[in-house]
Amino acid sequence: MKLLKEKQISSITIKEICELADINRSTFYAHFSSQYDLLHSIEEAFIEEMAETLNQYNFSKEEEAFQMTEKIFEYIAEKSEICQLLFSENSDTHFQKRGMMITKQFIFKNWITDKQLDQETFDYLSIFFVSGSIYMIKNWLENGMNKTPREMAEILNNFINKGLSDMR
Repeated sequence: MKLLKEKQISSITIKEICELADINRSTFYAHFSSQYDLLHSIEEAFIEEMAETLNQYNFSKEEEAFQMTEKIFEYIAEKSEICQLLFSENSDTHFQKRGMMITKQFIFKNWITDKQLDQETFDYLSIFFVSGSIYMIKNWLENGMNKTPREMAEILNNFINKGLSDMR
């Protein structure tokens, strides 16, 4: 993670990782095949931990969907340093794509039946909302988390549930 603060994942060498971690190359290769494999391992651990948090909620109810959204922002705020690195240009797009899949699974899984959407419409809407949410989170992190997790959850929830016409 320290190296990702300085340069892109494609520029990080196994030698640099080993020197920083004070391990030899054989130890590294016993666990990972490349710097990308190590990064994906970090990303997966982050996503698994977030999924455990999200599994505590039933998202079919609007109030619980709001609580879940607020929990996501709280979790991201708590892990802001790692999130900024995983969302940065120095990382790769794997994390964002996985985040989109997980969010789609958790947030929108009930929409298709609740809103009686066909699969194609559901796919377009979920891509729109999830990708927008990811860039909203990136911007929030880049702005020093200038709003509370609750305020961010309210903005996102209001937009998803009411659209632009009811935004204030």
